[in-house]
Amino acid sequence: MSKAFGWRGVLRLGLVQASLGAVVVLTTATLNRVMVVEMALPALLPGLLLALHYLVQVSRPRMGHGSDQGRRCTPWILGGMVTLAAGGWLAALGTVLMGSHLAAGLVLALLAYTLIGLGVAASGTSLLALLAKRVVPERRAAAATTVWMLMIAGFVVTAGVSGSLLDPFSPARLLAVAAGVAVAVVVLTALALIGLEGPAQHAGPAEPPAAPVHFKQALLDAWAEPRARRFTVFVFVSMLAFSMQDLVLEPFAGLVFGLTPGATTRLSGTQHGGTLVGMLLAAAAGSRWAGWRWGTLRGWTVWGCVASALALVGLVGAGLVGPAWPLRANVFALGLATGAFSIAAIGSMMGLASAGTVGREGVRMGLWGAAQALAFALGGVLGTAASDLTRWLIADAGLAYALVFLLDAGLFLYAARLAARGAPGATSRSAFVGGQLGSAL
Repeated sequence: MSKAFGWRGVLRLGLVQASLGAVVVLTTATLNRVMVVEMALPALLPGLLLALHYLVQVSRPRMGHGSDQGRRCTPWILGGMVTLAAGGWLAALGTVLMGSHLAAGLVLALLAYTLIGLGVAASGTSLLALLAKRVVPERRAAAATTVWMLMIAGFVVTAGVSGSLLDPFSPARLLAVAAGVAVAVVVLTALALIGLEGPAQHAGPAEPPAAPVHFKQALLDAWAEPRARRFTVFVFVSMLAFSMQDLVLEPFAGLVFGLTPGATTRLSGTQHGGTLVGMLLAAAAGSRWAGWRWGTLRGWTVWGCVASALALVGLVGAGLVGPAWPLRANVFALGLATGAFSIAAIGSMMGLASAGTVGREGVRMGLWGAAQALAFALGGVLGTAASDLTRWLIADAGLAYALVFLLDAGLFLYAARLAARGAPGATSRSAFVGGQLGSAL
């Protein structure tokens, strides 16, 4: 049997997740804004490109199944990171190329975002499967939360540093920043993984090796588990709500508030900083008040979704009022709410990953990852298409974006309704990730 990970191993995997987040935030935030504002391209274009990279991630269950069959995870993690980094730099190159040769830039961007999707699927799914398999049950939720928070930290650091380096904006600066991020994440990932997993896992004398299971059968078995199926539906709806605002916020800040590319990138960092604070507050509250109604997993999920809807209603006000609105504070509040909601979802995920048939953690992680990816693909297209449509119908850009944020708020309220009906699962003290994290710290 392979040795279980201690907190040092968890933190090393957290550095890998932070590296993954560094490339993702560059493509979802900075490149999105450059295409819409600097290149004057329709917002639907980056929405479609990001939808492509999410659609590619339907391969997540298959990659998780490979981990379940006893293969080593670290080659998949490192290979996925190299693929992701290459895709991130090529995406920046394609964006710059669109300014002079639109067709060639689009072709390169299609290749780049396909590589990004494959990289995220390979690296992210294998990392979570490794966590589920090599962390003892009582620490799984806290370990997943630690890794997730480090990913958010990667968002914040990358958004802040790259935002500063991008001003004054030029295509050459964009390519240099993207190249720096790509090299840094590959080096950091390689260093973090050295000697971490050890040789391929083998069953001990008391655990005879399981017979190989065909991928299709493993996926059908996972879907047949009622709790896993209900959670998959909830993940899809809640992530659809979450992703709709992701590609709209920076163009909104640029067009309505007149912010520069560097300023909107830093605004994205403010949002992710709020997400990190929300996760920490939820964890601390769960540690102190576990057992109260407001300390349950379901309670944090429901009210996190409701608070996210209220923050989006605030952005409706920002669109109507304009530059006088406290945009940065509003965006921070949105991050705060989504952070509290996310920590509850992670608690459910890690709790359910080890439930049901033994040895199927990777497939379940992949199933939920695929549901999230499909929701993000649809959410990105819906958000950007809705912003294009409303701006075409309504001359006032602020009012047009306000309608999009209002629609997104409605989706978050629907997600809260699903959560209240029990979609995320258990509400017991052991299921609440905050209590686990509080005891771990």
